[in-house]
Amino acid sequence: MKLARSCSVLLFALVAATALLPVGAQAQTKLKMVLNWKFEGPQAWFFLAQEKGYFKAEGLDVTIDQGEGSAASIPKVASGTYDVGFGDMSALIDMAAKYPDSAPVAAYMMYNVTPFVIAVKKDSPIKTMKDLAGKTIGGPVNDGALKLFPDAAKAAGIDASKVSITNMAPNLREQMLTRGQVDGVFGYMLTVAFSAKAIGMNPDKDLRFIPYSDYGVDSYSNTVFFSRKLVKENPKVVEGFVRALNRAVKEVVANPDAGLEYVMKREPLLNREIERERLIATFSTQMSNPEIGKIGFGDVDDVRMKRNIDLVVDGDASARKPAVSDVFDRRFLPPRADRLSKM
Repeated sequence: MKLARSCSVLLFALVAATALLPVGAQAQTKLKMVLNWKFEGPQAWFFLAQEKGYFKAEGLDVTIDQGEGSAASIPKVASGTYDVGFGDMSALIDMAAKYPDSAPVAAYMMYNVTPFVIAVKKDSPIKTMKDLAGKTIGGPVNDGALKLFPDAAKAAGIDASKVSITNMAPNLREQMLTRGQVDGVFGYMLTVAFSAKAIGMNPDKDLRFIPYSDYGVDSYSNTVFFSRKLVKENPKVVEGFVRALNRAVKEVVANPDAGLEYVMKREPLLNREIERERLIATFSTQMSNPEIGKIGFGDVDDVRMKRNIDLVVDGDASARKPAVSDVFDRRFLPPRADRLSKM
């Protein structure tokens, strides 16, 4: 009896002591995250949140893996291989339309400006979408711009079937373009521009960009999303992740070099100056939609998101049209006052 009583007292003491520990010292919820692409400057906030303990302070043990394209991360989260992803909103909408029970749910919008382009050489005869007929355009199979091309072609009033599509490894995209092996390439403007710069090209002098936005494509781009299972069963984990990330985003925007330290720590072979330029350019071009002055960074405008859904789903008779709340859940956002209002 005395032994049993002693054990009970000891167990009570251990439970009480655990309750008094700071959150970061308690058992951590393990999360696996997959990024949109190989490690690069515009992922600085994820690494900073991890290295400075912001995730840990929320009770999270986050593992971050590089990705294979902005559309490729969506099925990896949908399948349960990863809990969290960073990737293209339009690809997420497409999955939600076709597989509503397994599609991930976005909770923090990062790239709120349409980044998709077709890049051609400066001396190319291709100057508009209408010049693409009979030409060969290439891109990695999971590239967001390639995935959205049929919708962009429809918006531009051209027949996408008259454009030949070829796939290549992501690291060969700019090389194949400059060698004339393809007439143009799909991609994010900054990704193509800085990858071209990394191989010695001058994107301002050597390339011409045909933006999808010139044809009325006003889509959202990369967002942070979570497995539907995690959102349903452990919403506090999602809320904590978003809170930690929002804290890191504000810090990196205020001091890009602080964030860049953790990028270089993760991938020392990167060109620091190019990644710094890429990071700052991302602020000014892909994260600077005027709407954030009204709704705050990380949120979406429901009317604009509805247009994005219409762009992706209209014309696909086999797909159900998801509601905005099916693809983006703002319940997990920090208060408006805690999120950025400008970049």
